[in-house]
Amino acid sequence: MKVNLVYAHPAQDSYQASLHRHVVEVLKARGDEVVDFDLYAMKFDPVMQVEELKGHAGPSPVPADLRVYIDALQWAEACVFFFPTWWSGMPAMLKGYFDRVWRPGVAFELPTDGGMIKPALLNIRRMGVVTTTGSPWWYTRLYMQDPGRKVLLRGLKSMCGRTEKHLYLAKYSVESISHEERVKFARKVEKRFARF
Repeated sequence: MKVNLVYAHPAQDSYQASLHRHVVEVLKARGDEVVDFDLYAMKFDPVMQVEELKGHAGPSPVPADLRVYIDALQWAEACVFFFPTWWSGMPAMLKGYFDRVWRPGVAFELPTDGGMIKPALLNIRRMGVVTTTGSPWWYTRLYMQDPGRKVLLRGLKSMCGRTEKHLYLAKYSVESISHEERVKFARKVEKRFARF
């Protein structure tokens, strides 16, 4: 399988970074082809400029700095995202990636008659998410109604017209859990991606 991984965390020594590394190893050991992007290390620019935004209303040239990300997205059969949940959402770096890379003509088509947008990432068959949050599970899932899951698995996944399988793995209260709990969750992530 061809897998595009997108990692968005500024600290290379974070728990999130270790989860990301484990999944890369698992997928490569399975024989998958992996294109792995570390948005912070690659100095991805998450800020959409005015001219780029105007281009969203109709056909426009793709900014040169986005080409590598778009090529990987259109090549992949699966996408996996790694990020911490901050303020009940994804980091600005990752949000900017979606704003700029998952653009009209790439992730979806805008009908000229103003009808429903049409999915364009028909090559993506699987989507995975590994996230951590400092909030407890009840706050994220019950009180906030799991906004990250909704955005990625209801919103963005709908751009992938043939998605057959998805994973959403979240570790809650990450700042206060024990080392043993971190190891246990890491093993769970590895096992789930071994079958991904």
